[in-house]
Formats: sequence, structure tokens, C-alpha cells
Amino acid sequence: MSFFVVAAMAASTALSVYGQVEAGKAQQDELNRQAKEEKIAAESRELQRKQELNRVLAANNVSQSMSGITGEGTPASIALESAKQIGSSEGMINLSEKLKRAQLRRHGAMARSTANVNATSTLLQGISSMASLGIDNKPKE
Repeated sequence: MSFFVVAAMAASTALSVYGQVEAGKAQQDELNRQAKEEKIAAESRELQRKQELNRVLAANNVSQSMSGITGEGTPASIALESAKQIGSSEGMINLSEKLKRAQLRRHGAMARSTANVNATSTLLQGISSMASLGIDNKPKE
């Protein structure tokens, strides 16, 4: 009878360990998927910002040319400074989005690692429980 109890505990422990490891893998996969989706969304937002910027710049050029303002001197320097500011802003937005995706991937790796540690702990607890059963059920002399 003791054999069946130990076998049942071993099976239960193995199943629990397997479940914890698989849950960690699934959570990591989900967070990696979210990071990929975030990358696609960031690229889409960047494209929209660039299209809007192009529309504004084109409208400014048309407006200046219709007013008889040449593209030299102060208007050109203002446009150059605006382009520098926009470029700097785009760089910060891109960096922020990359950091967000990296954080999702790190969180996924940590979830998997935590699941593996928990699985190892469960395995050791199961072995300890089975060992104590083996010691307690030894025939007395």
C-alpha cells in the first residue's frame, strides 16, 4: 500500500512540476507576442506621425510660396530648427517604445524563470514528502 501512496505522490508532483513549467512558458510566449504586437503598433504610429508631418510641411511650403516668401533666410532656418526638434522627438518616442518592448520580453523571461524555480521547489517538496513516507513506513525491529 505504501508503494501506491508513494507512486501517487510522485505522479502528482510530476504533474504539478510539468504544469508550472508549461505555465511559465505560456506566459513568456504571451509577453513575447505582446512585444511583437507593440512593435507593429509603434511602426504604425510612426508612419502616421510622418504622414502628418509631411502634410504640415507641404501645407507650409504651399502657404509660403503663395505669399511670395522664398525658402531662404529666416523661413529656412525656422524649418531646419523644426526638423531638428521633430527628429529629436521621434528619437525619444522610438527609444521609449523599444524600452517598453524590451520590458515585456524581460517580464516574460522572469515569469518563465520564476515558474522553473517554483517547479523545482515543488519537486523537492515532493521528494522530501516521499522520503519521509519511506522513513516512517520502515518496519520496526
